[in-house]
Amino acid sequence: MTLSTLKRTVFTVLFLSVFSFGFAKDAKEQGDDEKFDAKSMIMHHVKDAYGMHIITFNEGKEDEKHITIPLPVILWTDNGLTTFMSSEFHHDYHGHEVVEKNGGKFVNVHEKVYQLNEGETEVKLDEEGHPTNAERPIDISITRNVFMMWISVIVLILIFFAAAKSYKKSKNNVPSGIGSFVEPLVVFVRDEIAKPMIGEHKYKRYMPYLLTVFFFIWINNIFGLIPILNGANLSGNIAFTMVLALFTFIITTFSGNKNYWKHIFWMPGVPVPMKIFLMPIELIGIFTKPISLMIRLFANITAGHIIILALMSLIFIFKTWAVAPVSVAFSLFIGIIEIVVTAIQAYIFTVLSALYFGMATEEAHH
Repeated sequence: MTLSTLKRTVFTVLFLSVFSFGFAKDAKEQGDDEKFDAKSMIMHHVKDAYGMHIITFNEGKEDEKHITIPLPVILWTDNGLTTFMSSEFHHDYHGHEVVEKNGGKFVNVHEKVYQLNEGETEVKLDEEGHPTNAERPIDISITRNVFMMWISVIVLILIFFAAAKSYKKSKNNVPSGIGSFVEPLVVFVRDEIAKPMIGEHKYKRYMPYLLTVFFFIWINNIFGLIPILNGANLSGNIAFTMVLALFTFIITTFSGNKNYWKHIFWMPGVPVPMKIFLMPIELIGIFTKPISLMIRLFANITAGHIIILALMSLIFIFKTWAVAPVSVAFSLFIGIIEIVVTAIQAYIFTVLSALYFGMATEEAHH
């Protein structure tokens, strides 16, 4: 093993160790209780949040201090637009802290903002933990996932502007710096995804979308693995994957040629009774394809986070550090797999999108 390889290995192990223990931080907060609830801890972590929690000093002590990036809470209530910073909840997501703004009283219950009914001073929960004396206003807040989505957009813009700049400076069209990293990926998407799936003559019109969705998903998956970002789980948000799948569905639908729609509504080359039988199946397939895209990306990214959290929870379930080496070792193993999965899931979403575009634009064979 060379020295450079050894350095990379040590760095990876250290990074993933911090990554694993960063995920276990929330588990420790609940592990001090008499009964540790792994399910609520895991679900709290993978869900979206109203602030970016970085680190806590002197945890559990009187001088406890949180380092966070507060984000704006934006609500539309009966009294109109109501805004305030998430820091006013003072890191409470159990509904204890009441924020009074614009004639209303608001609480954060499991990372969902509720407005207390008129005359109420504190939230009341049923057996399942749902508020009984509060209602949810229209919520358009800048949450952790939205914030990280904007950051990823800025990062991608900077990367591609830098890559374009490296091409301009090059005298022989050989990029340097970040351009040398981006170019092979762009060529890979073009030669290994777009051309084979769509065809030599039609792939160019779809390249901007395929490149965008590939890099966008990949970089957001990577951000979800960085502990200091508190694991912003953007690709693990069903709304995010739904919108991406919806874009693929719209492009596929509007790209469909006569041959594509003919195969859906009146399959050529089969008997008429079979055509009638196949038509509703093919019609349903139009919608199941983007739904499968949505669920596949959401489930695979979320599963990795849940597995790591579940492994780290074993320490607090058994209430002994004896299982820590096993939990950490398996968490590191899953963490390494997750690094690979970040790129694989971006690749799969891009490949399937290109495949659907190719099916929609395929010409009839004679």
